[in-house]
Amino acid sequence: MKNIKVLGTGCANCKTTLKLIEEAALAKGVEVKLEKVEDMAAILGYGVMSTPGVVIDGKVVHAGGVPSKAKIEEWLGGKESCCGCCGKE
Repeated sequence: MKNIKVLGTGCANCKTTLKLIEEAALAKGVEVKLEKVEDMAAILGYGVMSTPGVVIDGKVVHAGGVPSKAKIEEWLGGKESCCGCCGKE
């Protein structure tokens, strides 16, 4: 199970990011523990100055703007095992 935190104060981009991650995890059958972090001190504690931020298993993987669907799928394991030999990177 991946522990995922979406960092942000509740703006539209933060809500969209949370929803996209939720939908991608469901579609891929990946079990996640999804948490929304709105406390500014906690957000700054991760070194994130631009929201939304995404933290997976304690590591900041994204900050600022809504991540692409492809990027989210990559975080969830969609591309990490792909060698690119078939052209479907």
